Amino acid sequence: MKYSDDGKQYHIALKQGDVGEYVILPGDPKRCEKIAKYFENPVLMADNREYVTYTGYLDGTKVSVTSTGIGGPSASIAMEELSKIGAKYFIRVGTCGGMQTEVVGGDLVIATGAIRMEGTSKEYAPIEFPAVPNLDVVNALVKASEKLGYKAHTGIVQCKDAFYGQHEPETKPVSYELLNKWEAWKKLGCLASEMESAALFVVASYLKVKVGSVFLAVANQEREKLGMENPIVHDTERAIKTAIEAIKILKDR
Repeated sequence: MKYSDDGKQYHIALKQGDVGEYVILPGDPKRCEKIAKYFENPVLMADNREYVTYTGYLDGTKVSVTSTGIGGPSASIAMEELSKIGAKYFIRVGTCGGMQTEVVGGDLVIATGAIRMEGTSKEYAPIEFPAVPNLDVVNALVKASEKLGYKAHTGIVQCKDAFYGQHEPETKPVSYELLNKWEAWKKLGCLASEMESAALFVVASYLKVKVGSVFLAVANQEREKLGMENPIVHDTERAIKTAIEAIKILKDR
């Protein structure tokens, strides 16, 4: 379908040649400039809706960062349109809330799979299809975190559409379902809750591109419930540096 006369994708306002094969995907548009500072010669390529894009270089390899906004619908749009103009590797950099007590605010979480408790992925694949990242990207993120000396957990994350469905479930008409499923996810060892990975993992499977996710754990509501120390950390620098290092590992393989 043709969306514009200048070759630009409808939402991200970018065309072929505007991005590299490697793209970092934060949610917050304001985080893009912060990430782009790690690039050589970064250039603002587009700023449209929630999609802000910078392109630059890492050791001579063309790379980009594009914000996606919050949630699976806008993240899937970004991945679809970026893949159409040449992007092949994606690393989601974001925040999450810890669910297992060993996940402490300030830790990193690297997803090995995602619970599809959201709606976007259901428009791409039957619910029986798993939401899993690419193993090469996961291994690069793990290796990067180890090289940088960061504490990182690997495992399943839960993806939802409603932020306040997680944080205020008892106020919702379907509280019985939200609370019961939350307990099930905990018993199954789910590490953390976030909002984009399930959609990105399933869409990547369909598009035949490679994706992984690394998150900063902001805090852990389960630790708070148990009266445990619950530091609250908002600085995403470690997650960003891990993604940058992972791209260097991937491109040098």
